[in-house]
Amino acid sequence: MVTARLCALLLLAASFVTGGAARAEDGYRLWLRNAPVADAAQQTPGAVTLSGSESPTALLARDELTRGLSELYPSSAAGGGTPILLRRITDSAMRDGAFRISPAERGVAITAASDVGLLYGVFALLRELGQGRAIGAIRRDEAPAYTLRMLNHWDNPDGHVERGYAGRSIFDWWHLPGHVDARMTDYARANASIGINGVVINNVNARAMMLEPRYIAKVKALADTFRPWGIRVYVSARFSAPRDIGGLKTADPLDPAVRAWWKAKADEIYAAIPDFGGFLVKANSEGQPGPQDYGRSHADGANMLAAAIGERGTVIWRAFVYAAENREDRAKQAFTEFQPLDGKFAKTVVVQVKNGPIDFQPREPFHPLFGAMPRTQLAMELQITKEYLGFASHLAFLAPLFEEALDADTGRGGSVAETVTVIAGVANTGSDRNWSGSHFDQANWYAFGRFA
Repeated sequence: MVTARLCALLLLAASFVTGGAARAEDGYRLWLRNAPVADAAQQTPGAVTLSGSESPTALLARDELTRGLSELYPSSAAGGGTPILLRRITDSAMRDGAFRISPAERGVAITAASDVGLLYGVFALLRELGQGRAIGAIRRDEAPAYTLRMLNHWDNPDGHVERGYAGRSIFDWWHLPGHVDARMTDYARANASIGINGVVINNVNARAMMLEPRYIAKVKALADTFRPWGIRVYVSARFSAPRDIGGLKTADPLDPAVRAWWKAKADEIYAAIPDFGGFLVKANSEGQPGPQDYGRSHADGANMLAAAIGERGTVIWRAFVYAAENREDRAKQAFTEFQPLDGKFAKTVVVQVKNGPIDFQPREPFHPLFGAMPRTQLAMELQITKEYLGFASHLAFLAPLFEEALDADTGRGGSVAETVTVIAGVANTGSDRNWSGSHFDQANWYAFGRFA
């Protein structure tokens, strides 16, 4: 009996030991762990120097590189070895976010024409070094594939996440704007490391309250936190907001009072957040209000919002317009409603189209709107969260699906990837310590950003 009890105690103790070891890496640091490289003792990274900019973003780039090098090469002497220069230059040929890693006179240089390009270059260099590449052997010349690379969060103000499988919303609405959780900085850092530069912070099934002053203040707090990381904030807007919270009797996009209300609301937001990205709108789909409620077109609604925002931002208008009462074949509804409007949207409007014509199905052909609206800016909407692929319970690596959708030939002289100017992904992040419900699902977030 004593022996049996002793064995049981030993097994219990062993379970605590192994459990502790298993919990040592809890997934919070994502792909930014910067574990020491195998031959760290032989590598000698030198001092980091910044020139050409002292902006918050450039200073973040310098600090991120210094931090990363100290983690990759913990035994290297500070100040010795190959120096690394972060150099901001003037070069109209380099797009925003582009960077170059190349040999310099006395070491290695990361060169960019924008501060965010320096930041992206730092993450790229650390990524290469983490794979064991020697500092002096790295050559990179990269630019983002799309001007806007964004996450769409389907988060509600009450903390619930629609199609979320990783806990509750990461945006702590209850304590904003007075307290911004440190996790928001870590979230922005993770996004910047994979090139994401836009975040829609609330559900496309939007509530008008998100446009009230109390929530504008909360959005401002997030925007201030994300800005140094090169990320602009967007809000999903409820089309009926002038009627819901504005005291008007209509939300008709051609009504002068409605147009004036949206212009005043946009001015209010931009006064608080000068770099506000713009609005994402789900209209006349699954019961959401929209311009068709008043006999108007999607272009009428989108262009009204575009007039309110002006050149300050972008209106992203979703082409997912499923309605059960519509007798049209579901796979054709978006094409039927949007293709005739090609060329009728304002230049600051982007029509956001799901990768397939149904609804993020595991196997689906590309959406027929890709290639059929050459005079309209299009965005591809992918789903990082696994609504139809096992939630957070099943393993599914989505990069092959993303790649297949982007590489598909439209039959009109190019691939789907060549027809879009924006790429959006429905986020899989939540309040879980590991961000995405499982360690493996982090790979889908990472893959989306790297594709963009």
